[in-house]
Amino acid sequence: MNSGGSRRPQLVYVSALFGLLLLTSGCATPIGVVRGTTQEMHYALTANVLSAGEPSSWSKQVLHRTNLQERFYADPAATLNILHETLAQLSEDLWQDRLFALAELSFLYAENSADQPHFLAAAIYAYTLLIADAGMRLDPLDPRVRLAADIYNRGITRGLSSGDGEEVLLDSRTVPLPFGELVLSSDPGGYFWSGYRFSRFIPVGEYVVRGLSNRYRQAGIGAPLAADLEPADLGPAGETARKRIPPRTKVPLTAFLRIDTPRRGIVAGTVQGKLELYAADQTSTVFVEGRDVPLELEPTAALAYQLEGAPIWDFEIAGFRFADQSAIFGDGLVMMRPYRPGRIPVVLVHGTASSPVRWAELFNEISHDPVVSGRYQFWVYQYSTGQPIIYSAMLLRRALRNLLGEIDPLGKDEALRQMVMIGHSQGGILTRLMAIRSGNRFWENITKEPFADFEMAPETRQLVQEAMFFEPVPTLRRVVFIATPHRGSYQASGWSLDIIRRFITLPGTLVSQFQSLLESQTLARLGVSQLPTSVDNMSPGHPFLRALNDLPMDPGITAHSIIAVRGEGPVTGKSDGVVAYESAHIDGVASELVVRSGHSTQGHPETVEEVRRILREHLELR
Repeated sequence: MNSGGSRRPQLVYVSALFGLLLLTSGCATPIGVVRGTTQEMHYALTANVLSAGEPSSWSKQVLHRTNLQERFYADPAATLNILHETLAQLSEDLWQDRLFALAELSFLYAENSADQPHFLAAAIYAYTLLIADAGMRLDPLDPRVRLAADIYNRGITRGLSSGDGEEVLLDSRTVPLPFGELVLSSDPGGYFWSGYRFSRFIPVGEYVVRGLSNRYRQAGIGAPLAADLEPADLGPAGETARKRIPPRTKVPLTAFLRIDTPRRGIVAGTVQGKLELYAADQTSTVFVEGRDVPLELEPTAALAYQLEGAPIWDFEIAGFRFADQSAIFGDGLVMMRPYRPGRIPVVLVHGTASSPVRWAELFNEISHDPVVSGRYQFWVYQYSTGQPIIYSAMLLRRALRNLLGEIDPLGKDEALRQMVMIGHSQGGILTRLMAIRSGNRFWENITKEPFADFEMAPETRQLVQEAMFFEPVPTLRRVVFIATPHRGSYQASGWSLDIIRRFITLPGTLVSQFQSLLESQTLARLGVSQLPTSVDNMSPGHPFLRALNDLPMDPGITAHSIIAVRGEGPVTGKSDGVVAYESAHIDGVASELVVRSGHSTQGHPETVEEVRRILREHLELR
């Protein structure tokens, strides 16, 4: 009895212990793993000050090893000072980890406190890690490389920004650092660009872009900026450039802070730095420490910044309705970038009630093609789209002649004689007028009387002769028609034509030159009492279009058609809402692509890809 009783408590104890073990065996051990999703694991491994507003795992490791993790969150400035002061005592193999942590943690503190000296300190630490000492450079596959470059880029931008953050100040001065001072030098002589001086530097890397499908950016080093322009006295060459590049142009460029012996400067407390500027159209790399390093470039952001609120948007309707009230830069032919010998011109001609800004999507895509970008230069033509088409074409021929005479008076640049012209809608008709020989065909639309025998004022005779009697542009080799109404637009007919015509005011100088001619008995007998508008010219069956379609294109010029239609199925009987397929189609072109799109198809992906294909083909056949 007693023996059995003494064993019962023992059995109860063993059973309880066994049960406890069974219960606890289902809980997690102090050390182990748990499977995470792809996104969870990527975030855990890559989260950092720029993506998550918190230190990366690499910086946390340094804080943990130095027993400063809690102190950093309590007093970050003091913690950064401790980490900095211990740099001089570290062995070479520990500098990399410490420099990266100082760069990232300094940037984090600056973000939270808006302390500009710490932004600059972050940039200096990152520069030292990436560039300064060959023995310290990180492996290219180390994720810290890209992160350190971004910290350097943004550290310069934020650290040198004005008080309101609207611009970056690139003048020579001495600025404070958390551990001393940064002595900045700059070369104002390097702040010139094509007849202009850079006057204001906008941190476009800080902006979100809208309205363009893709944001093109070259990952590299430096602060990506857009520069305002002001005229500079650079002699005849500068004056020529200013005639073709509008002063509202924003130039994409990169500011690079070159630091002299940064490790020594960090330890001594005085860092020497030189600010350098590199325009994106001139170079994409910077030579530093014996190698070419890619520059950080933001050309799409600079383009979008230039077009934000630009007056050119107001031109579209004004340029259609009021020719004398619409501001046109120079003779209308504008260069997107300074002339570069050896690059083929691509001339973009917009359509009715439009402007050069409508080419922004296509330009943004095509200009970043790795083959196209280095072989072409882009020009745009701006004109009042309500005036007679043949008059606009005359002005375009005159502008091309003037520009080529300015940049290549001796005719030495063969690339300029491989010109490509791309026209949308009415711009396609202007483009076609660059590729034909008129003969007497346009004059015969008015009268069979020989031009030489027709009485008119001398200035009127000269204008008529230049507008109606012409040869193909001698430098033109390829044309592309986009949604072009070769046989007219159904919207430019009937009652709509009468309404639109009433709203268009033709150029006063043009009307005055033709007034006496219009009042002559000869034209009165022919029933001609007023100058036609562009809408008249594009009405189906108009004599101008009949004459144009009677004239073949020059055999030395290759033509392509891109035609937009809405809806699926056969293209016959369809239109883009403005131009019917039958009007846009012409025989004898090298290629025809139908894009399922509305009339404004310049930026449609299929249109862009076809233009890209054509430009690449043009290079191959040279």
